[in-house]
Amino acid sequence: MRTYRLMLAGAGALALALAANPASAQKKYDEGASDTEVRIGNTNPYSGPASAYGTIGKSIQAFFKMINDKGGINGRKVNIISYDDGYAPPKTVEMVRKLVEQDKVLFLFQTLGTPPNTAIHKYLNGKKVPQLFVATGASVWGQPEKYPWTMGWQPDYVTEGVIYAKHILANVKDAKIAVLMQNDDYGRDYLNGFKKGLGQNANKIVQVATYEVADPTVDSQIIALKNSGANVFFNITTPKFAAQAIKKANELGWKPAHYLNSVSASIGAVIKPAGFEASQGILTASYIKDATDPQWKNDADMKAWNEFMDKHYPQGDKTSTFPVYAYAVSSTLVEVLKRAGDNLTRANIMKQAASLKDLEVPLLLPGIKVNTSPSDFYPIQSVRLARMKGKIFELFGDVLSGEAP
Repeated sequence: MRTYRLMLAGAGALALALAANPASAQKKYDEGASDTEVRIGNTNPYSGPASAYGTIGKSIQAFFKMINDKGGINGRKVNIISYDDGYAPPKTVEMVRKLVEQDKVLFLFQTLGTPPNTAIHKYLNGKKVPQLFVATGASVWGQPEKYPWTMGWQPDYVTEGVIYAKHILANVKDAKIAVLMQNDDYGRDYLNGFKKGLGQNANKIVQVATYEVADPTVDSQIIALKNSGANVFFNITTPKFAAQAIKKANELGWKPAHYLNSVSASIGAVIKPAGFEASQGILTASYIKDATDPQWKNDADMKAWNEFMDKHYPQGDKTSTFPVYAYAVSSTLVEVLKRAGDNLTRANIMKQAASLKDLEVPLLLPGIKVNTSPSDFYPIQSVRLARMKGKIFELFGDVLSGEAP
């Protein structure tokens, strides 16, 4: 009887322990998760007019190969399934449906581009599939009250546009501003933020020229902008067209104060093709470390990144910002998955992603941290300005913080 009572007491204690901590009692999985695997979907433009961004997708796959080689996350391997959408929204829809309905991924991560993400936005929210840390800074990705399954990562375009506008008003006398922009939501978001920053000085914009993703060049637009008499140029373009614009402006002898949106501020993908001489003085907003900047030579995170590139992505371009970006955003996802533990449901993935407080992520600039909450889906809201000098973007000024749009 004494043994029997001890057994009952032990069973009761175990039941109380499990009731107090149910997470330890059982694992919870949605489609795409198991004891051995976390299956994640991604689309990237490995071909087409935005193919310069393809290295981001390749870097992400290489990053998680590194993670898997080290044992994975919480004992599970990360299986990244990435498809080429060519930056074409109809193709994105096709590939994402395949990822969700056939590949049965747990969630989408780093799907790239404003038009492609716009095309899948409502579908993923309707399916309650996380669209996590999208590779675009459009302001719409931070609206949890409308789209609770979608979250951005990088500084949003509206905030970046506001920062450029305020810098122009403070530093350029009698500013006459010309704008080149992609004719879609990506371009419009930047322009709206820029106008917001200019406020009552929005009339300083003397001309706006647009281009389509399928256009071969933007040469004619640059000629028109130069002829407007502008002494400031806000360049809202993806890498291919950014390089063309810089090169053409230089050929024309047009030397305005040149502000380049951060998504194209890559030494390898933009500045080298355009020419270093043609690019001198260009200003941009930065939030990640530049691998070409000698000040980070002995930085521990940069050393780790270089080792990663040498071992897992040796064909990658170390002068490009994009593999650095991929490493940083992938590191953020690792933290989310670690915190999710054995509760790998879609709801818990979003809960953990929306609970990041002052998270220090490898390769973000000093002073810039990741912060999210259930009402704030804009993880990074700080930048520093940088100016092209020699062969690097040289940082200057303090960390500038914006407010969610």
